[in-house]
Amino acid sequence: MTTEHLPRHCSPRTEDYPTVRIVAAREAQLMRTLGRAVTILSAAGVPFAVGGDCAVYARGGPPAEHQVTIIASDEHLTEARTALAAGGMRSIASSRLGSRQVVGGDLRVILLYPAGTTGTGEGLLARAETMRIGQIWAPVLSGTDLMIDKLRRLGSHRCDFVPMLPVARALREQVDWPTVAGATADLPCARAFLGLLDDLAVTGSLEGRP
Repeated sequence: MTTEHLPRHCSPRTEDYPTVRIVAAREAQLMRTLGRAVTILSAAGVPFAVGGDCAVYARGGPPAEHQVTIIASDEHLTEARTALAAGGMRSIASSRLGSRQVVGGDLRVILLYPAGTTGTGEGLLARAETMRIGQIWAPVLSGTDLMIDKLRRLGSHRCDFVPMLPVARALREQVDWPTVAGATADLPCARAFLGLLDDLAVTGSLEGRP
């Protein structure tokens, strides 16, 4: 008689299912790192804006967990890294073109210049709005620029719509959707996601969509 061998069941690891306490501690650490970076850059007089998931969080999106993203102009990028390093953050090498990285505790602060993002680049910092993030106030990228940046990161090897949906729902009234559609018209994955949002009535009507 042939015995069929069933696959062994692997018990889930604790780190695969973080508890509410772990998630809250991670978020608190991220906010401390962000606050530290904002305080240092503001004191140094470096023009900047908060981008990435921290900016989405400031605009009502899901909590950020992994890293702080700061956008500085090309001419101030090195100055920003120098100021953060002088404030006690450790500068590290970065393989990403147009970016600098520092570490505050266990968390990375990613420094990008506007053209290094996937948004529209020109006028990015000028369109930022000062908002409250946790216990601090800082300039935050516009909802439109954030959505363009996220959509332009989608591709055939990275096309996960699941984390994008809550972001789009949270930012829906803060986004100029026709502008987003025009800025991402060359990207099949972005067009597909915007079509999904249109069907779900998240974008309202994409009038002016190419």
